[in-house]
Amino acid sequence: MTEASLPGRGVLWGAVAGQRRDVVLGSLLGMGHQAGEALVPVVIGLAVERGVVDGDAGGLLLWLGVLAVVYVGLSFSWRGSARAGERASVVAAHHLRARLVARLLAPEGGAEEGRLHGELANTATEDARRVGAVAMAVIVAVASAAGLVVAAVALLRMSLPLGLVVLLGTPLLLWLGHLLSKPLEQRSATEQERAARASGVAADLVAGLRVLKGLGAESAATARYRATSRSSLTATLRAARAEAWQNGLLTVLTGVFLALVALVGGRLAAHGDIGLGQLVSSVALALYVIGPLSEFSWVNAELAQGRASAARIAEILETSPEVVAGAEPLGGRIEGRLRLLGLSYGPLRAVDLDIAPGETVGVVTTDPGAASALLHCLSRRVDPDEGVVELDGVPLPRLSLDEVRGAVLVAEHDTDLFEGTVLENITAAAASGTASAVAVTAAITASGTDEVLRALPDGAHSPVTARGRSLSGGQRQRVALARALAADAPVLVLHEPTTAVDSVTEVRTAAGITDLRRTRTTLLVTNSPALLAVTDRVVLLDGGRLAAQGHHDRLVHEHPTYRAAVLT
Repeated sequence: MTEASLPGRGVLWGAVAGQRRDVVLGSLLGMGHQAGEALVPVVIGLAVERGVVDGDAGGLLLWLGVLAVVYVGLSFSWRGSARAGERASVVAAHHLRARLVARLLAPEGGAEEGRLHGELANTATEDARRVGAVAMAVIVAVASAAGLVVAAVALLRMSLPLGLVVLLGTPLLLWLGHLLSKPLEQRSATEQERAARASGVAADLVAGLRVLKGLGAESAATARYRATSRSSLTATLRAARAEAWQNGLLTVLTGVFLALVALVGGRLAAHGDIGLGQLVSSVALALYVIGPLSEFSWVNAELAQGRASAARIAEILETSPEVVAGAEPLGGRIEGRLRLLGLSYGPLRAVDLDIAPGETVGVVTTDPGAASALLHCLSRRVDPDEGVVELDGVPLPRLSLDEVRGAVLVAEHDTDLFEGTVLENITAAAASGTASAVAVTAAITASGTDEVLRALPDGAHSPVTARGRSLSGGQRQRVALARALAADAPVLVLHEPTTAVDSVTEVRTAAGITDLRRTRTTLLVTNSPALLAVTDRVVLLDGGRLAAQGHHDRLVHEHPTYRAAVLT
């Protein structure tokens, strides 16, 4: 275990420790089961000794009755151990998935950067399952060790040489199994990484299927996925070969060990050092030992895969946050005064802007990157390189992220819808109560979503598939706008909210936004003349700097750069 994998080790054993009650219960029941399995050859040997060698029918029946009781105990202990182990594995995997989702959705962000959606989904499912399975592996390992101890004690009581062979040979086999698991652990990590990459590429291709078909780029996309899939297949085959070699070598070593036990037992029986019943028991115990030793082979494979998956999970959980939350409360009613003081980030250069409460301001940029940078700073997805954004006189970094996101709602252009109904999507961020119901109705009307509802078979209760693919582009955009308006945030930032609708709907939507947000602060980051015409003033960012501001009509006539940005 290298230093770099220490967080992964913490995730792995933390998941097992979190289910210690079931792990302990499963281990105790498993120990009872394996001890019973080890005692079966002993009981059979005693039955042979009494019934065959001594000719004692009563003794034979007695030990056969004991054997029946042992088998009843075996049945109940196995079922109880399996149930506890399965529960521990499933619950541990569930808790890991919950931690991963919580980290990915954490307000401070950072965990999803540089990772494909499919890759994250693979980590939250397959990797979490493999780490959870370690709980079952621990139970099996403890139970198998108990069975080997009982078998060794029984053999020692029959014959000291036989017992020593088992006691000395078993640790050696376990150590060799651990060494053989190292290549599997490394190749399993590569396998999971490439499988996650392939899942991510597949998810992205499915998400952009319509665009790919429109561009006629299906062949290029297919070639890309084929190359990624082949790389994943190669890694999977390498891991499978490593596992096969590990299991095969362990099987050979186990066979050599059993042959040695049988040889020693046979020589002792030939010299009269042990009786017929003891010989039967020793041979049966030697055969029994195959089971626990084979289980250790499986345990080693599970631990190797679990360690590799735990390292991948730890990498996400340990990702540094993009921003650090403050703790200062806003207090009282939020007025919605927004100030940008010397704001510099990415393309933005020393932007100063003061937006009064209830003002509707348009922001036009000649560089789309400047618009994205502004949105990221206002939503506090990032902190600016220089300058600060203030809300009601308080710098955003001093506020908690929940307060910032609740007070300043940034609705980006590529916002997705969720699986559910249209109404569930619209009310996702809305407050509850009668006032909220009125706000939702007003938001539906203002965004033009009422037309969408009339066109759908079940109106507001019509189903929406993942990412809103069951709706057209214009319908998705209007539902997303309705959701943003229904939240009734003190400060609302809308980024190009009408690019997928016709001009008539755009004019109606512009009027609806300004009417609904009359007393609330609103920023429209857009180059749409219809939206800019209804704002109180417009700010032009050219080259990332504040180049001009004023009413839309005046800027169209007096400022060539502005005119080119909004009319071409």
